[in-house]
Amino acid sequence: MSKPIDPTTTAAWNRLRELHNGFSANFREDFAQDPQRAGRFSFTAGDLFVDLSKAYINDDVKATLVELAKETNIAGRREAMYRGDHINVTENRAVLHTALRRPKDDSLTVDGQDVIADVHDVLERMYAFANKVRSGQWKGVTGKPLTTVVNIGIGGSDLGPVMAYEALKPYVKDGIECRFISNIDPTDVGETLRGVDPETVLFIVASKTFTTLETITNAKMARAWFLNQLKDRGIADAGAVAKHFVAVSTNLEKVAEFGIEPSNAFGFWDWVGGRYSVDSAVGLSLALAIGPDNFADFLAGFHTIDEHFATVAPEENVPLLMGLLNVWYVNFFGAATHAVLPYSQYLHRFAAYLQQLTMESNGKRVLWDGTEVTTATGEVFWGEPGTNGQHAFYQLIHQGTQLIPADFIAFANPTYALKDGDQDQHELFLGNFFAQTKALAFGKTADEVRAEGTPEEIVSARVFPGNKPTTSIMAPSLTPSVLGQLIALYEHITFVQGIVWGIDSFDQWGVELGKQMAKDLTPAIAGDADALAAQDPSTRMLVEYYHKNRS
Repeated sequence: MSKPIDPTTTAAWNRLRELHNGFSANFREDFAQDPQRAGRFSFTAGDLFVDLSKAYINDDVKATLVELAKETNIAGRREAMYRGDHINVTENRAVLHTALRRPKDDSLTVDGQDVIADVHDVLERMYAFANKVRSGQWKGVTGKPLTTVVNIGIGGSDLGPVMAYEALKPYVKDGIECRFISNIDPTDVGETLRGVDPETVLFIVASKTFTTLETITNAKMARAWFLNQLKDRGIADAGAVAKHFVAVSTNLEKVAEFGIEPSNAFGFWDWVGGRYSVDSAVGLSLALAIGPDNFADFLAGFHTIDEHFATVAPEENVPLLMGLLNVWYVNFFGAATHAVLPYSQYLHRFAAYLQQLTMESNGKRVLWDGTEVTTATGEVFWGEPGTNGQHAFYQLIHQGTQLIPADFIAFANPTYALKDGDQDQHELFLGNFFAQTKALAFGKTADEVRAEGTPEEIVSARVFPGNKPTTSIMAPSLTPSVLGQLIALYEHITFVQGIVWGIDSFDQWGVELGKQMAKDLTPAIAGDADALAAQDPSTRMLVEYYHKNRS
């Protein structure tokens, strides 16, 4: 594995420092002096139309960012990822989520294995199973079709499926409902299973190793609930688990011990990170809900952006440019957060999904060779759907003192074309989408506020400084393909940033320490006096409070 390139030593980085020192955002002037700016800084990737004209970009900045990509060898690292080199160095693994959506007639041999053939073998098994459940051919212990799917997972085994299920609700088959359990808080199991009919439920336990503490704990609780419900109804439970539980796992021994037929386990591979796995067998609940044809379109959307990222010139390469702009914002303007603001209620879990993708990937403090980073890395991704966010946190973006780059996402066609007389509600909705980026870019001057007759003493409170950077992403409709394109876009944006910073974006050791300490604390919580005495004073005090107040 090659040594990471320190970006701060490149000529492009030094040039960016110079550009930043002389940079003063003035979108009013930029657009006035360059009537073609909107067109020159707008690009297409698949079905996505991406407007970067209200970003902190000009010809010099763009050219220098592209040069930074060359000097940090993003193209070389991208090719290494696509061909299956072990670029996840701390775990000595390939990074091949792009293989999950490659066509069946492709071929890619990695570590002696044809991974494309392996992927499509699992997909065909998933599709066959989905068709059996959707058609009613697969029946539960009492002979009824299964209509409620409960996915049990955590992290990528939950965030991806639930986000995609919510996003693609219009494509869900009538009569099928998906629910999701992730939190080890027993409330999650209790509330999710409220009102579920044990005779028509299908549980999917998603854990690659079938040892993930939260997932297996919740799966055991769900199994106990299921068997107790059958017992209360006087239904014999012989073989019931095998009819109502399937697994997304490669540990067939553990799967069988749980009571699931190993033939009903759908595997994936160590070269698929959890946060990149929704397009693998982890997406089984989605395939059940929207059907194999729509799931195939979902995968095709990913592949469209994979091909764009791999083949389009840097000057027109959307994920490359967006990733480089994020580096520009973080390392030169000190941006600590990044807002993602979808003008679609269906995408209400998209920001939460991106939090794991981006922050688990790039929240690192060492380079991939183990040495300290030389730059700030990562940013906090967050957001909510518009127009809800407008009445919550947009105030901070518009008039606060922090720089918060924001991505706005919208679709030309609504699922529900509702009207009140002549008022098209989707047009009213999109009016907000268009207005927000305009307001953030151009603001409102003191003279404009005065011209409205505003009393002088409150003029300053009503001034909008503008010059806030945004990206606008639009597509014709939110289809399975377009959702796949959006996810892949952000996957590759994340990759670009990680390569510039020289970090391993594909491990996640930072989630391990707290989980291990939680296991070690269990005896103290359960009442072991010696284990409690060994804790630090703060932890000991908190556990003692728990002991006194647990009824």
